[in-house]
Amino acid sequence: MEPQLQHRVTDSVATVVIRHPEKRNAMTAAMWRSLPPLLDELAGAPAVRALVLTGEGGTFCAGADISTLQGSPEEAQGLAVRAEEALAAFPKPTLAAIRGHCVGGGAQLAAACDLRFAEEGALFGVTPAKLGIVYPASSTRRLVSLVGPATAKYLLFSGELVDAQRALRTGLVDEVLSEGELGKRVAEFTRVLASRSQLTQAAAKEFADGRTDRDAHWAGQARGSGDTAEGVAAFLERRQPRFGWSVPASG
Repeated sequence: MEPQLQHRVTDSVATVVIRHPEKRNAMTAAMWRSLPPLLDELAGAPAVRALVLTGEGGTFCAGADISTLQGSPEEAQGLAVRAEEALAAFPKPTLAAIRGHCVGGGAQLAAACDLRFAEEGALFGVTPAKLGIVYPASSTRRLVSLVGPATAKYLLFSGELVDAQRALRTGLVDEVLSEGELGKRVAEFTRVLASRSQLTQAAAKEFADGRTDRDAHWAGQARGSGDTAEGVAAFLERRQPRFGWSVPASG
């Protein structure tokens, strides 16, 4: 089977799987190109309330498949940045489920997710210094926002790999799970995400990502959604809320 991105939707959670096992799930040019339209499709699906990005088997993603990116370095980097930005802009919660190597372009994709859960033994690296590549400004800023300037410089200057525990200490990942426990924990947590108010999540995502021009928009959405009334009623009645607001198909 050709290297590709596979996806499925189960219990309101879309799972996108990076599949290129012959090269530790490295991203080909075609895979980079296919991610933005796939994300557009999933963002517009009312049944999808959260998204998980992961790799097939025991590796998340070892970066870009250099053999498919031997043309213009600028063009290759542009493909990765467009995919990264599309993932960061996905309007519903996103979670990277990481096993094994999460390196180069893989780390770029993981950083673009809202959350990152890793299995013990995972390794992380941001490796442009090994290839003489100037890491994109947007990707650098995103990395700094996650781990701070000092750790970002350590990763970018050296290209060295760090283990899951160091990634956890520095904020690169949010949880580290014992071997064999990642899938169970991701399924459990995404069920929680899918049960919560999409209105709260969508507004919080924009605010946390630094958007400052949508306060009035979200106040209006809250007034018209009925989610607050439903949440309060469900709490008082000791039942699960049935939130009605959903992300518009246009995002």
